[in-house]
Amino acid sequence: MSKLNDVVENVTEKVSNAVEEVKARIGAPSGDSRVRIDGFTEEGENLSPLNDSSSVLGGDSNKSHSHGAGAGIPDSSRAGRLTSYNRGDFGKLTGREEDWRFTPLKRLRGLHTAELTGTSPEVAVVAPDGVVVENVARTDARIGSAGIPEDLVAAAAWEAFTEATVVTIPAETVVEGSVTLTMTGAGKDPAAQHIVITAEKFSKAVVVLDHKGSATLAQNVEIVLEDGAELTVVSVQDWDDDAVHATAQYAKIGRDAKFKHVVVSLGGDLVRITPSSRFTATGGDVQMFGLYYADAGQHLEQRLFVDHAVPNCKSRVMYKGALQGRDAHTVWVGDVLIRKEAEGTDTYEVNRNLLLTDGGRADSVPNLEIETGLIEGAGHASATGRFDDEHLFYLMARGIPEDVARRLVVRGFLNEIIQQIKVPALEERLTEAVERELAAVES
Repeated sequence: MSKLNDVVENVTEKVSNAVEEVKARIGAPSGDSRVRIDGFTEEGENLSPLNDSSSVLGGDSNKSHSHGAGAGIPDSSRAGRLTSYNRGDFGKLTGREEDWRFTPLKRLRGLHTAELTGTSPEVAVVAPDGVVVENVARTDARIGSAGIPEDLVAAAAWEAFTEATVVTIPAETVVEGSVTLTMTGAGKDPAAQHIVITAEKFSKAVVVLDHKGSATLAQNVEIVLEDGAELTVVSVQDWDDDAVHATAQYAKIGRDAKFKHVVVSLGGDLVRITPSSRFTATGGDVQMFGLYYADAGQHLEQRLFVDHAVPNCKSRVMYKGALQGRDAHTVWVGDVLIRKEAEGTDTYEVNRNLLLTDGGRADSVPNLEIETGLIEGAGHASATGRFDDEHLFYLMARGIPEDVARRLVVRGFLNEIIQQIKVPALEERLTEAVERELAAVES
């Protein structure tokens, strides 16, 4: 019996050690609130030769605000991504670049090759009292405060725009309702657009970017959260079926600031969104949500980046998509970088895709790069599949017809994202849009 007890104790100890090892690898808290990951020293493992001189704003390849040559190591560590205001620094796109390998370049309608001289979408602003809205020249000092272009199309838009729309939430202002910028396109000539949103110290607001009409648009959106600010930005792509839209949205997060970014992509022929969030001081909290619904032939692409460059910040990412029809194509790439200085980081990202019919394709690539082992937690998850037969059976067994049961499953799947918007009229509108999409599946 003693031998048996020894064996049991030995196995128990090994299992316990294995569990602790798994916890450490995924960043789950153990006795010490800061988890040490195997293979990392307290200083972290330097995955990029450029990291020692890193900048919080533009990655290690950043440069001064000029039109000089960019720097960086293409396709290296995410910290080494090329950044430049000059489109010429990015060279000619071939489609083999990591950042463009999922994008059908022929469908960009010249955004990567032509001069962006078309008329940009008209901007109509509805803002409560206290919010400052301005149209400024590109020489305004606030332009360039949040981000530097990381791809050719964003750099082309930066070179081409002549006027920017600037929205400012004054310090300590709590905005009732929401600020809505409606961008209505009226042409197919390649055009550029620039928007700056600033939430000053301890302000609180919701800003909606609503895209409609027909356009071929390269767009840069800068978002600045000063210390203690709380800001939600909702970007809705409800374009006509022939629209092409590539937008880079850069957020700079101050001390103890809270930022929620929600992307909803429903319309357009090709929509490519590259949102990024960069922490610049401790205590920041970022939530990034996304919903996309691709019909036959549509290409909806989301490439996001969360840059944990300072200690003790938190981020959560959740994107959900549905696809129906032949050649419906969605892309989600989630890059999270925990730099060696970012001890105490807590981050998790997840992507879920639901295939409603045959013939669609969903590409999902979560990336987590860790340069320090002293973190609260880090992880990612991705799943793509068809309807869960058990869910359908459960509903049908209770007398619900199959078509209604399918609609309920999809509605519940996507509604989790819609509920994050917190603008009742917009939530209702998007729920109705999803219902129309679901009705199209059944017809």
